[in-house]
Amino acid sequence: MKRTKDKSLRRSGSVAVGALALAVAFSADAEAKTVLKVYTALEEEHMPIYEEAFEKANPDIDIQWQRDSTGVITARLLAEKDNRQADVVWGLAATSLMLLDKNGMLDAYKPQGFDQIKDQFKDTRAEGPTWVGMDAWAAAICYNTAEGERLGIPAPASWADLLKPEYKGHIVMPNPGSSGTGFLTVSAWLQLMGEKEGWGYMDKLHENVNSYLHSGSKPCKSAAAGEYLIGISFAYPGVALMNEGAPVQVILPTEGIGWDMEATAIMKGTPHLEAAKKVADFSASAEANALYNEYYQVLARKDVAAKVPENYPANEGDMLISNDFYWAAASRDAILAEWQKRYGSKDAPKS
Repeated sequence: MKRTKDKSLRRSGSVAVGALALAVAFSADAEAKTVLKVYTALEEEHMPIYEEAFEKANPDIDIQWQRDSTGVITARLLAEKDNRQADVVWGLAATSLMLLDKNGMLDAYKPQGFDQIKDQFKDTRAEGPTWVGMDAWAAAICYNTAEGERLGIPAPASWADLLKPEYKGHIVMPNPGSSGTGFLTVSAWLQLMGEKEGWGYMDKLHENVNSYLHSGSKPCKSAAAGEYLIGISFAYPGVALMNEGAPVQVILPTEGIGWDMEATAIMKGTPHLEAAKKVADFSASAEANALYNEYYQVLARKDVAAKVPENYPANEGDMLISNDFYWAAASRDAILAEWQKRYGSKDAPKS
């Protein structure tokens, strides 16, 4: 009986030692990994897909995300200028990164495959690139077909159509201070129409707007849910909801559409520079661009043949305006201040 007990104790001790060894090995493995703080405005459902692909190729790096809408992440990065927390920005509007660069917050780095990036998707200044684009996202109108039929209100075809009296109270759009989609839309109107006419257009549109939401995708999601007839947004959320069976139509206005790039940059002063460079390399790679193409049609790389995602407007690339990104970045503060002064009375509460 005693021998059986001793044997049992030896087995228990072996299990305990084995468990301890595994715990030590796991701890050592965790300590060996470089933890990168990555700030982003990517859609939440895209983050785990990109993370898994990156960490599979770079098992020694562990990404820790900090995610919010474009305006909020941009403001946070600027607020942390003298006490930087982020190592890398992966998936933020290029115009926001230009603003960070103006404040001396980005490291110049030319990622692997830089020569395969289209010129309009990269910082081409002689002193070295501080940001590289990933894909384009562009303004679109999301229209609820079931609500339109119920109300007897047809779908708009243009930005000008949104000023028609039948749309009064039926439109939501993003606040440009919170949303990159909102900002690219407003800056595009100012470029398309000229500043005087652009503000005049927005004055009239304001009369038809129900409220300004604090997300680029939420106006489209709200329209698809039947909460509003029309949401000024971007194509991806509408397409995703269409694919799920929602009664929503994605419309690219005939005058042309504003756009920006999701882009990547390395924060100056990161203590993990080599690991940060690997994120920049991966973000600019053909593999990553193929992942981006699951959700967006216009890609940064020349050597990746972009497919049209299911139900995505096939002509989006042809509808993009000739966008002066540097003007938009330099004018951002003035545009946002003027916009808020004119239209902030219809801001939705921030959640």
